[in-house]
Order: sequence, then C-alpha cells, then structure tokens
Amino acid sequence: MPTVAPFDIEGHVIATHFLGDTPFFATAAGELRRLDEGEKVTPLHAGMLTCIKDPFSASLLTAGEDGKVMRVAADGSSKLIAEAPRKWITVVAGGPQGAVGYAYGKASIIVLPDGSTKEFTEERTVEALAFASKGLRIAAARYNGVSLHWVNTNAPPTDLEWKGAHTGVTFSPDGRFLVTTMQENALHGWKLDGKPGEPRHMRMTGYPSKVKSYSWSPKGKWLATSGAPAAIVWPFSAKDGPMGKAPLELGTRANIMVTCVAFHPAEEVLAIGYIDGMVLGVRVGDGKEALLRRAGNGAITAMSWSANGKLLSFGSEAGDCGIIDIAA
Repeated sequence: MPTVAPFDIEGHVIATHFLGDTPFFATAAGELRRLDEGEKVTPLHAGMLTCIKDPFSASLLTAGEDGKVMRVAADGSSKLIAEAPRKWITVVAGGPQGAVGYAYGKASIIVLPDGSTKEFTEERTVEALAFASKGLRIAAARYNGVSLHWVNTNAPPTDLEWKGAHTGVTFSPDGRFLVTTMQENALHGWKLDGKPGEPRHMRMTGYPSKVKSYSWSPKGKWLATSGAPAAIVWPFSAKDGPMGKAPLELGTRANIMVTCVAFHPAEEVLAIGYIDGMVLGVRVGDGKEALLRRAGNGAITAMSWSANGKLLSFGSEAGDCGIIDIAA
C-alpha cells in the first residue's frame, strides 16, 4: 500500500489542488494551507465558498462570502481580481489569456487581462461557469439549460435548452462536448461539433444520488463521475460520445457511495474517494484496483494529483487530509 502522510485541518476542506508539486488545502473558514517546507497558512476570505485550479495557468482562483475573487500563485502570494461587496460568490472559472469569470445572481462577469470587464445577464441565476479550451467562449449553467457567450463579440448567446436545474458545467478537453450536472440525479450533455445550430442532446441518467464530482481523463476519452456506489465513467472517444453506450463502473463497493473522483494527469488511472473516507486507485483498461487509503473520518470531498502524477492529495468534510505517495 502507498505511503499516506496525514495532515489534520480543523473544519471542512472544500478543495485541494497541486501547483507543481506543492499541495494546497482550502478551508471553508477562508484559509489556504500549503505544504512547502513546512505548513504555511494564507488567510484569504471571511468564509471561502470555492477554490479551483485555473486550467490555463499555474494558479488557484478563490471566492467567498466577502464578495472577493482572488488569484493565488504557487508561492502563496495572492492578488485581488474582483470584488462585489455584500455578495456571496460561489462561482468562478479560469479562462485562456488570463481571463477570469465569476457570477452572482443572474450576472456573469468576465475580467480580462487588462482589467476591463464584460458582463452577461441571464434570465435565471447562474449556477456554474466554464471556459472552452480555445477562444474566449464561456458557458453559463442556469435553470433550463446553458448559455454560450463569445466574450469578445456582441453576438447573441447560443442557448442550449433542457428542462431542469443545471448546477455544474464542463467542456470536454477537445471542445466537442458540453456536459452539465443537474439537480436531479443525472448529467445532461450536448454535442457541439454537429451542424451549426443543431447541437445533439446526450442524456446520462440512472444515478442513485446527485453527481457532485467529475473528472476528464487526460485526453478526454472518459468522463468519470460520483453519485453511485461505483465511479461511473462515460466514454467520449466516439463521434457521438456516450450516446447509445453504457458507462464503465469502476471501484464498486456495496452501498458505499463515491463522493469524489480525480483522473491521473497522464495515465488512464482514476482516484476514487468514498463517503467513508477510503481512496482507491483504479486502472480504466482492466479495472485493476489498488487501495490508496483505508477508510477514515468523513467523506472524501476533494482530491488532486501532483504535476508529475506521483502524489495524490485528499481532503474530507471532517478536515481529515493527507498526501499519498503513489511511488512509494
């Protein structure tokens, strides 16, 4: 079994991320803790609500109950990106060219590298944002679908409609698909590379509970999700993605729910965290399992791989955290 270095944090850990080989842990209390030649603490928010890794830079983006959006570098230094006094900001996204998106209420605001902003208003509350990998295009998830905006034009949005509350949104790495998590126990998706104006729907249902965690494989062939007593892994390599295909079920444990998933940065290996604190590593090709961490305190709420794929950090709702040395 790999070596596990425990790291206890008081309170709920909402996210963990690596910047290079330095692990960061974000707490609901508003602190960012990193292990860099000892533990270092950066107070950021009066209550942190979200912390994500910017997929386009070596930095983290955070937001909180104080209405601030911050960018944090690998050395722990932070920079204020935007501020909306008296607003709780739960939605942030990192985009190409240093762009940052955040949302509150029905408004999505994009902060461009020169400090200028662009605002889009939806008919319903914005629940999630995601940037496409190419071009400044942003998706805003809302009730009854998703709005796609080109940031640098005044063109009307492309509206992708599907009844229900869409609570999360992600583009596939190649930009061919858009997938949302829903308030109901399902995912919904659209195939974006068909005929103009004719995105095709993809329904991914059958979950016993809500999907709260998802992760794309390194080349975008697979989308792994939580929400069942196994990691549900949908195939996206075919022209029509998962339409007409059954998902894989990896790391099945009877009546023990998967709460967090994270694909290895280079290999088709999936880390799976469970409601009882256990962490498994599973190889997609043959389903071979490796126990990475025994059950502990609290459900696994966050996991992240180091850049070299040798370390896996994890955090739980009880503050039970640690670093797993896969190489060991």
